[in-house]
Amino acid sequence: MKQDIHPKYYPQARVQCACGNTFTVGSTKEFLEVEICSKCHPFYTGKEKMMDTMGQVQKFRKRLARKEDLKKRKRR
Repeated sequence: MKQDIHPKYYPQARVQCACGNTFTVGSTKEFLEVEICSKCHPFYTGKEKMMDTMGQVQKFRKRLARKEDLKKRKRR
């Protein structure tokens, strides 16, 4: 590797999450601030919000019915 072209590597860089969790990682920055981590991410905590897919399907069908109704009106 060429000398003096690579950024300095910090093997014990500190990461602080918005939830207050802190941990260390290897990075080219000495301190990192993140908005979400494994302690507060819904996928890892099990507090995942399930989307109302049935409601979305009903909304789609409602919009589709309106469009078809407008097409019928224009044909008259």
